[in-house]
Amino acid sequence: MTEQKNLSLRAQQLHAEALVWDNHGCLPQDLARLPRFVGQLARYRDAGVDFVSINIGDAQSPLDNYVKVAAFVRHWIAAHPGDYVLALRPGDIEQAKREGKLAIAFDIEGGFAVQHQISLLSLFYDLGVRWMLLAYNRNNALGGGCHDEDAGLTAKGREFIDEMTRIGLVPCCSHTGYRTAMDILERAGAPVIFSHSNPRALCDHPRNIPDELIRACAATGGVIGINGISLFLGATSPTADDMVRHIDYVTQLVGPEHVGLGLDYAFDDAELTAALAAGAAVWPAQLGYGAGLRIVEPEQIPRLTEGLLALGYRDKDVRAILGENFLRVARQSWR
Repeated sequence: MTEQKNLSLRAQQLHAEALVWDNHGCLPQDLARLPRFVGQLARYRDAGVDFVSINIGDAQSPLDNYVKVAAFVRHWIAAHPGDYVLALRPGDIEQAKREGKLAIAFDIEGGFAVQHQISLLSLFYDLGVRWMLLAYNRNNALGGGCHDEDAGLTAKGREFIDEMTRIGLVPCCSHTGYRTAMDILERAGAPVIFSHSNPRALCDHPRNIPDELIRACAATGGVIGINGISLFLGATSPTADDMVRHIDYVTQLVGPEHVGLGLDYAFDDAELTAALAAGAAVWPAQLGYGAGLRIVEPEQIPRLTEGLLALGYRDKDVRAILGENFLRVARQSWR
């Protein structure tokens, strides 16, 4: 709440009225640690956030852990109906906004654990997963990752994209290799997103995306969610102002209707540090992964509103970036 009180009156009012959507947050994947951190979802509510997508698994997670994490968080949401709601439809998000609740859905980072059984996509959709990326940094049977020799979307990957489009599971190209991302953007019959990716033109890291991919994503009606990670912002101690710089770049390139927020905030810093140290194949140390990685915190999200207004953005464009763009994709895609 402190950050919001420090805003100008105009920014406070706009932030309170706008639908604020963070498209990617990371609770612990360790079931023993998850109960200690799930209550920190309240930090989103205190920052005026109305919807957050929570990661239930990445390339390192076994299939059964996806289900266990989703089941735990669903049970926790049900036990706190006055403050939280599971968002299965766009209308759930809009109602949560009216009632002052935080709407929550899930996402999956990479298709490694599900790559040989396409029917799992419907199961995860029923659990509340609303976007998924096919490859996480490294190649798998579906496509190529951004830290690998990317040969493009495979035949199995094309089947997955077709099924995702059919059931309303939004394809995401964050962490994906350039060729695979282009293949997905060309094949999908609905909007495609980069849930948490930053422009490479401002920070030359292979996890960031070039202008060609940004334009191709916008051409699908999709949205690029800007993340708050120091390594990808090019800032040692990242702030909301660093995110605003990246938001503004993408806005100037493709328009405010194709930009959103995807902080990628990891609540359990100890788990993140351990994962980076143990997963050198997925997160190569020579590319800057490791100790010292910092992320813009949910509490700074209100500062994004102030920063965009300071650049002269119109209220309607700030609203679009804060959440209406991702809501539009949900309306077009979710079933």
